[in-house]
Amino acid sequence: MNAAPRLTVGLPVYNGEKYLAESLDALLGQSYGEYELIISDNASTDGTEEICREYLARDERISYVKQPVNIGAAPNHNYVFEQSRTELFKWASHDDLYGRDLLLRCVEALDADRELVLAHAWQAIIDENGDVVLKVDYPLDTDNPSAPERFRSMLLTVGGDDFYGVIRSEVLRRTPLHASYHHADRTIMAELALHGRFHQVPELLYFRRDHPDRAERAKPTIRSRAANMDPRRGDWRNPTARLLAEYIAGFVGAIRRAPLSSADRRKCHFYLTQWLASRALPGSSHRIEDSAPPAAPTTIPEDAAVAGHRRVS
Repeated sequence: MNAAPRLTVGLPVYNGEKYLAESLDALLGQSYGEYELIISDNASTDGTEEICREYLARDERISYVKQPVNIGAAPNHNYVFEQSRTELFKWASHDDLYGRDLLLRCVEALDADRELVLAHAWQAIIDENGDVVLKVDYPLDTDNPSAPERFRSMLLTVGGDDFYGVIRSEVLRRTPLHASYHHADRTIMAELALHGRFHQVPELLYFRRDHPDRAERAKPTIRSRAANMDPRRGDWRNPTARLLAEYIAGFVGAIRRAPLSSADRRKCHFYLTQWLASRALPGSSHRIEDSAPPAAPTTIPEDAAVAGHRRVS
């Protein structure tokens, strides 16, 4: 690349050999090519390193680091961001797929509206073979001009996967990044929503893979998920009650740090109290984003070409 890139894609991976090459093909085949790809291999024990080094040898946009020990998924996610120096940043997953124009459309949206802090696109769930099994609606009110209303939607509405959107780095740096308590990714997104609006590109460009080895399925309990985020979380000092308390405190801290008026801050605390009350109801203890996604909009286009992958339908 002749000019410094505006965007960094950070890909943390652990034992991802099954889907990694397919995901790298989709990222490296993007129509928007002015970005760097930072891969942090979290001491994988399978063929992940060999795959990464093969791609490293043929694409100068890639940098690759293998961690000497497993530092946990949360520190590994933070590492790839901390290594970036670009205006924009996106986390990527080793098992997902990406429409060819995903990065281009997200960057265009952010350039068109400086008030946006994050841009993503409509998504679908794919299976192990890369076939679309469900097109997913986006019901969140993250484009609302009111920060408290965006925060309320983040708390009380099922859906959304904005963690993998393109984010303004300067705003992401104002957050504590990815903690290792229960559902810390949700608190990051809620905090970003307090700083500004999100935009959803109305094209089917993001394909989230669901498979038996996915972390949410392989680690079904709060404590096992937290230990996956950080191996130090697996001992007796981290009971479920503590992890849940830190999750709630993550939202409280987000409200405290955000640039809000006193009135907006009070509204956010009211909505947080409302959310806590709703969580206490019978049957509400599951993670809302793990619920079955709603039906997809009928306006999503069918010709969703995926870079480096056969056409899905």
